[in-house]
This record gives sequence, C-alpha cells and structure tokens, in this order.
Amino acid sequence: MDELTHLDDQGRPRMIDVGAKAETEREATAEAIVHLSPATRAALFGGSLPKGDALAVARVAAITGAKRTAGLIPLCHPISLTAVEADVEQIEEGARVVVTVRTVGRTGVEMEAITGASIGAITLYDMVKALERGAEIGPVRLIAKSGGRSGEWHR
Repeated sequence: MDELTHLDDQGRPRMIDVGAKAETEREATAEAIVHLSPATRAALFGGSLPKGDALAVARVAAITGAKRTAGLIPLCHPISLTAVEADVEQIEEGARVVVTVRTVGRTGVEMEAITGASIGAITLYDMVKALERGAEIGPVRLIAKSGGRSGEWHR
C-alpha cells in the first residue's frame, strides 16, 4: 500500500468514496483480552460479582459498540450490519471478548468488530473494578476478515 486512503492530495482527512465498489458479503472477527487475577476471574465466571451478570452486560455492550462505530470513529462509514455475535470466554489470563460482525456492503466491518470487542472489554473492566482496579485490557486486535477486494485475512 503506497498511499493512505483517508487523506486527500493535500494530506487532509477525508471519508473515502465507496460508491463504485461492489456490494459483497463481508465479515470480521476481533478480540480484546482483559487480564484479571485468578480470584477476579473466578468471581466473573462464577457469577458472584457485586454488580451482577457482567458476562451478559459485556455481550450487550459489545453488540452496541459495533452498531455505534460510525459515531465513534470519525472516518468510518455508517454500515447496515446484518449480524453481530459477541461472546466472553474464560482464559488463563482472565477473559477474552470475541466479536464477529457481518454485512453485505461496499466496505468492510473490521472497525465494527474491533470497536465491539473494545467496548465489551471496557464494560468488563467497569463490572470488575470494585474487586480489581488493576485489571488491564489488551491486546485488542483483528483476528480475521473476509470479503471485498482484499479477500481473506487471518492473524
């Protein structure tokens, strides 16, 4: 890639024109890791947090985050999403928020997946902070994408 598509000829930010692109099925999956102590992880996945069912709240927050991406990321196109799946998995480090987003459109849904995973992770932090203020989020990253001119990509 020899140019940044979100900059015009004078280097000013712009929202790229996707009007001439073909509509294709597009999908992206992203993850966000929330590092937790073993005790906090046990409380989260055991359902004993003071704030209630953090896993359900984080899933809904992740879906909401994906849906609101264009309002948060200045140069993202508003996209009609056909599906958003969000889950929170227990891992050795703590929790893994995984979000998969689908659309049929002219631009990809990588940012929606990454935003959804990020918002889900931030919500988990909010739900566990009474037990562990030192919880950490990261990495947040794209795992896979498909569709469009660039085709498939997997981490």
